[in-house]
Amino acid sequence: MIKLAIVEDNPFLLKAVVDKLAFYEGISIKFKALNGLDLLEKLEKNSNIDVLLMDIEMPKMNGVEATFQVKNKYPHIKIIMLTVFDNDENIFNAIKAGADGYLLKEVSPQELNNAIVETLNGGAVMTPSIALKTLRLFREPSTVLTLQNQEDYKLTTREIEVLEQLSKGLKYDAIAHNLILSSGTIRKHVENIYNKLKVHNKLEAIQKARDNKLI
Repeated sequence: MIKLAIVEDNPFLLKAVVDKLAFYEGISIKFKALNGLDLLEKLEKNSNIDVLLMDIEMPKMNGVEATFQVKNKYPHIKIIMLTVFDNDENIFNAIKAGADGYLLKEVSPQELNNAIVETLNGGAVMTPSIALKTLRLFREPSTVLTLQNQEDYKLTTREIEVLEQLSKGLKYDAIAHNLILSSGTIRKHVENIYNKLKVHNKLEAIQKARDNKLI
């Protein structure tokens, strides 16, 4: 019997995962957690878990941070990210944190069951589109370096997008139009960028971003 736990804050998505697993008698769901902190508290009481299905975007503690914490404290537990997010940043950070697999929530019951079994047997399961992205990430060192630097400065994907637009000489109104945001939101992003990069003006921000291969 495979002992499994699910970490998911959305009740509808949680039910969908439970329903998919209901087809298979060899899987026992030991508990469900609403976020990373909730998971860590529950593992303190029962760490006899084989596999965790982990969402990424959750309140209090996200799935990437929770994966890092679990892998450090309970290295025997296999972790499969089960999420709707397939952007490079999330994939890279999840794998770096120690995730054993990365699936999108559209996965079928059969695919999910097969992935759980394969992961327990030492495999690294991924939705095909994620596998292609991962190969590209690690085949292109510059992409990995960019993501690492982005992480070092704690810039969000949106802040990188704003920086790229600034580097093209665009004004706030034009950037707001391109990114479908308000000018006020762009100003707030720029303020955050300055603080994170520890710079005082646009030229310094662009130069530092280029030096660190953020753009």
